[in-house]
Amino acid sequence: MTFATSGAVRSSASPGDSVRFGTSGLRGPAQAFTAAMCDAYVGAFIDLAHEGDCGDCLYIAADKRESSPRIAAFVAEAAAGKSLKPVYLGVLPTPALAVYALSRRCLSIMVTGSHIPAEYNGLKFYRHDGELTKEDEPDILARLDQPLRGRSPPVSFVSGARDGDAAGAYVNRYRTVFPRDLLKGLRLGVDLHSGAGTILLAELLDSLGASVVAFGEARDFLAIDTEALDSDRLALYRSMLGAHSLDAIATTDGDGDRPLLIDEAGEQIPGDVLGILTARFLGIERVVTPVTSTSAIEATGWFQSVTRTRVGSPFVIATMAGEQGRVAGFEANGGFLLGCDIEREGQILTRLPTRDAVLPLIATLAEAVAARLNLSALVACLPKRSKLADRLTDIAPAKALGLLSEIAKSPAVRRSLDERLVDPVEIDLTDGVRLVCQDGSTVHFRRSGNAPEFRCYVETDERRETRALLQSLMHALAAHFEKPDAVERIAEAAQ
Repeated sequence: MTFATSGAVRSSASPGDSVRFGTSGLRGPAQAFTAAMCDAYVGAFIDLAHEGDCGDCLYIAADKRESSPRIAAFVAEAAAGKSLKPVYLGVLPTPALAVYALSRRCLSIMVTGSHIPAEYNGLKFYRHDGELTKEDEPDILARLDQPLRGRSPPVSFVSGARDGDAAGAYVNRYRTVFPRDLLKGLRLGVDLHSGAGTILLAELLDSLGASVVAFGEARDFLAIDTEALDSDRLALYRSMLGAHSLDAIATTDGDGDRPLLIDEAGEQIPGDVLGILTARFLGIERVVTPVTSTSAIEATGWFQSVTRTRVGSPFVIATMAGEQGRVAGFEANGGFLLGCDIEREGQILTRLPTRDAVLPLIATLAEAVAARLNLSALVACLPKRSKLADRLTDIAPAKALGLLSEIAKSPAVRRSLDERLVDPVEIDLTDGVRLVCQDGSTVHFRRSGNAPEFRCYVETDERRETRALLQSLMHALAAHFEKPDAVERIAEAAQ
């Protein structure tokens, strides 16, 4: 095996495959996660993160991708080779693994590619006190240059989930804090698809008083992207709403750290809007969020401060650590990070500084019940901003970076995408290129840190205008990258 200096590791068995740190965790083609690859990264992580009070276990969980059990076994072998006991918790949502391992002050690794396509996978690392930070990543990469030790023999997983302890601990985190009638009167659909935590979500919503209709369980893994929902999936949701007289449909992405909520009219509530409502529900004073989140956050006037970061939970977590008081973070994908303990009626909802999908779903639904409003009316109470996003897949990083550079410096290139981008009042290069236009609309282009994707975010005052501008931009981007299939898809969506 050879190691590339760029932060990617390449296997001699599959020289074209690589893995690298993305916005949150290690990502790459599933076949690139070989035994040697996992041995190198997991070993480096343990050398860096294992301390005297970390315990002797490394907890492992996985999503439902076909490749995840194989990769989890490689992770276990690597842990055993470092004299740690690998404890496999089975299929779990990422935040459930975090809750379980952090409460025991042990290291843990989640095998998941999150929302990216099924042929990819990844590893998400947790120290005994929280997520691996961006500052940790160079140390891990540096340790990869050390000679590999001999391969350890295959090991058997130790089951650490007696009677569903890990899943139960995650569900009880909310059952013990919120009253059993919190969501009474709501009729909710839950899309099970192939989510690691969707069955738990359905059980939890039912236990909090909602009437739940579960549907959509899939045999094969579905990559549900909460920021670019597939039109066929949305059509399914809209049919279910009418067929079963539902007030809303809730689900998560594949590993349960990004929420998805569809209102009674069949419209998706953006993840950052879920974040705003959740922060108000919890009485949060200070919000940390990436530049991709809606400007409605500041416009509400509900928070003492709003701090913007680059995209990725590690950046949000690092910034939250410097804040005092009641602090939380959230991303445009809806993942909510609780940076402090919250007391509610004598019970403590403990801090969980990693993305979670369950809390924003519960909080937003509870806000609607308390206000006696349907979800669309609740969202309408916020400042009038509408944000939508879409993506192009299989875009080579070099091509994506090249276009971003041209957008940043060339009015002619911006004009080729849309006339209103020619002379922006602001160009923000914090993460990609974010343009504030003369009419107050914003357009944000960026390359995904998790997959070979090019993303576009649009925000205006009107949803119809936002959708029209996004479709126009995506059509122009698809033409630029010579993606005829995407051009056809976007044209069909516009009809």
